[in-house]
Amino acid sequence: MDEDVSIINTNTRNEKIKNFFVNNKNKLIFGIIIILVGIVAVYGFDKYQTNKKQQISDNYNLITIEYSENNKEKTTNKLIEIVNAKDPTYSPLSLYFIIDNKLLSDQKQINELFDILINQTPLDNEINNLIIYKKALFNADQYAEGDMLNILNPLINSKSVWKSHALYLMAEYFYAKEQNQKAKEFFNQIISSENPNPDIRLQAEKRLNRDLSE
Repeated sequence: MDEDVSIINTNTRNEKIKNFFVNNKNKLIFGIIIILVGIVAVYGFDKYQTNKKQQISDNYNLITIEYSENNKEKTTNKLIEIVNAKDPTYSPLSLYFIIDNKLLSDQKQINELFDILINQTPLDNEINNLIIYKKALFNADQYAEGDMLNILNPLINSKSVWKSHALYLMAEYFYAKEQNQKAKEFFNQIISSENPNPDIRLQAEKRLNRDLSE
């Protein structure tokens, strides 16, 4: 008797499962299609990103290897294209190459390229901070005090590894302008800050003791 009941229950359960698949066939097929499309899309996007990265890498290497005074304009335009591609590796390298080789003389245009990196490129936080510092360093000879602080305040008011560098740049900025009191304030901020860069701290102490001890 128990065996007969078990057989009946099994048959009933199998019938319910069969009916479920029959009644929901279209929904199940649609669900499977959605899953397969999602898998293909993710794989395709990853492959696209990988291919794009490789293409940018190849372009950067070819451009910099072939660079000469004879193709300066062409090199500059191609490197600007890579900056605009917003690649976390080769966009910063392209701007550095432009600056190091003095390919652009327009300060405004270079700052616009810096801003693409800082504001639009998906960079690691400390890499982004480094580029902020490099932007301030690039502009130090031309920018007014307020402009320099506008650039560097995100570092100065943070715990970034580049905070000491930012403070030192402002201290030297004021020292070069013979604004010694302001210079001292920034040098002292380096010394009193939490976990300052040891080399930067040493340079700050030397400057204070040697040139600003009055």
